[in-house]
Amino acid sequence: MKKGLVIKSTGSWYSVKTENNEIINCRIKGKFRLKEIKTTSPVTVGDLVQIEIQEEGSGIIVEIEPRKNYIIRKSVNLSKRAHILASNIDMAFLVITINHPKTYPNFIDRFLVSAEAYNIPVSLIFNKIDLYNENEVEEMNQLIEIYSKIGFNCYQTSAEKNIGIEEVKKEMKDKTSVFSGNSGVGKSTLINLIDNKLNIKTSDISDSHNQGKHTTTFAEMHELNFGGHIIDTPGIKGLGIVDIEKEEIHHYFPEMREIMNECKFNNCVHVNEPKCAVKQAVEDGKISISRYENYLNLYHGDDVSGFRESLYAPK
Repeated sequence: MKKGLVIKSTGSWYSVKTENNEIINCRIKGKFRLKEIKTTSPVTVGDLVQIEIQEEGSGIIVEIEPRKNYIIRKSVNLSKRAHILASNIDMAFLVITINHPKTYPNFIDRFLVSAEAYNIPVSLIFNKIDLYNENEVEEMNQLIEIYSKIGFNCYQTSAEKNIGIEEVKKEMKDKTSVFSGNSGVGKSTLINLIDNKLNIKTSDISDSHNQGKHTTTFAEMHELNFGGHIIDTPGIKGLGIVDIEKEEIHHYFPEMREIMNECKFNNCVHVNEPKCAVKQAVEDGKISISRYENYLNLYHGDDVSGFRESLYAPK
């Protein structure tokens, strides 16, 4: 029996790095498939596992150690509820673009709520700043003001001009980080700049919809030359809020959580209740209107414990 770290997942095979730095190709023991697993990924990149070595040199994953956290998205397999992208993460970086393609604020807030619920710290990277016109720069600055105010680190980067990369690297040092965001926002290009020995495949933006083509089809962990690891994940088109009751969602908005005890009613969900401190804070400009509107979108979703599809403007 050997202990190892899952560094790559292709769906049926897993690359596991042992404590002796061996890379062993592994499959899952059948018992994992027989359990009532609510996700399509019983084993994921970042998992610490126990493996049994087979005669031919491959391995069988027989045990998964408890995860401290994980990041999840909507599954393309409708028979399952969700797909776990990566686990045991120290820091998630959400890469955002104001255009080329556009990242919508409700996508950002959905990601932040999900990360907060699963105990994953997040920093925001506003990428492709060299491409923005005056109005787009203003829009970016407004978003940076909103998210900085509530405690999120915000970075401005340009892979093309090599701007802001060193600041991001400082936060990543000696941590296991994951980069997420819509397809086409430049995750892979940024990762290649962060560590020039990496060669993550990149692709152009689709001309027809100004959205990114998928270049990463599976999650993979890479060791960084300045200390730490990075997990590259597929482009996210439906970040999941799973097993969260709609009455709990406000707990994952830090600015609401901070003042919700000031509401008149203990069970206030900040929608129609009188003497609500959160609604008053919105009126007073202390809580962003866009954040509050995105909260209402989540709260009123047809299936808030599942997934909403309206992450994008109509094509």
